[in-house]
Amino acid sequence: MKISLAITLGIGAVIAFAIITSLGNSSDQANQDKVRVAFFPSIGHAVPIVGIENGIFQNGVGDQIEIETKLFDSGPQVIESIFARSIDVAYVGPGPVINGFLKSHGNDIKILAGAASGGASFIVQPNSGLDSIENFDGKRIASPQISNSQDVSLRYYLASNDLKPIEKGGTVFVLNISNPDIYTLFAKGEIDGAWVPEPWATMLVQELDGVRLFNEEKLWPNEEFASVLLIARTDYLENNPELVKNWLKSHKETVVWINSNADESKSIFESFLKKYMGKSLPTKVIDESFSNLTITSDPIKNSVLTFAERADSLGYLGRNGYNLDGIFYQPDLNLNAMVKQLNG
Repeated sequence: MKISLAITLGIGAVIAFAIITSLGNSSDQANQDKVRVAFFPSIGHAVPIVGIENGIFQNGVGDQIEIETKLFDSGPQVIESIFARSIDVAYVGPGPVINGFLKSHGNDIKILAGAASGGASFIVQPNSGLDSIENFDGKRIASPQISNSQDVSLRYYLASNDLKPIEKGGTVFVLNISNPDIYTLFAKGEIDGAWVPEPWATMLVQELDGVRLFNEEKLWPNEEFASVLLIARTDYLENNPELVKNWLKSHKETVVWINSNADESKSIFESFLKKYMGKSLPTKVIDESFSNLTITSDPIKNSVLTFAERADSLGYLGRNGYNLDGIFYQPDLNLNAMVKQLNG
């Protein structure tokens, strides 16, 4: 617990600095000698962490391209930075991506690839009674920021079991708070359960005696769903097609490398935390967290579409329906990029 509380403070400080820095650079214009990439300091974002730390991305885009990294721990904040044009490519969950795509009327965001499947769990307090749906009344269950991926999954799970949050006239208290705060409240016994991503889920289990009621993928067809996606800002993509193509190629190479070098990937992640947070996680937390997700470049399109249906059923996508046509980048149909290459 002492280790994790120190890391929590470090993450908070780094994230705050990253957000201030990114918003302050909102006037930056798309260019061909820099790529600004956003990701989280979490195991689900192993692709950008490992690929940047071991040089795969730098080799792929070339030494003349500067890679500027920006750390976040909230998907909606990443999307706002996309809108502010202070981020070019990003790794983020499906919930914020879908909301951002619709909010921009399909103009500002494209999904390039997947980065991870799974890696979220429902963790409950021992003896909370949450192993039985009949005991959910009056319980306090947390998830990160409202409308993010875990929040949608938690609320859909409740709805599927004929339960509603208090604000919808139901009996379950749903609290939307940051992962570090979830950890603190769980430690104090002030929440009964939490729907959280790795490594937070495993930290609650190993360090606070939480019970992993289930991994979220158990609720999905084929036990797989896109939990982290690689996206790009549309105008950056159109202005820098070759750079984005090289980034995507490096992304896929990194996925293969991680899946072929699991132990070394964990070591790189551990070193990353030490370098940017001042302290790493226990090896056993990293090992178990990695085992609870799949690193993949497949965006698992059907899961993204299903996720949108679930978010819509919760009222998150507006009252007039939604349209996700064009959310997935298809380079062979990108006429602007083709013209640029032909004129090249």
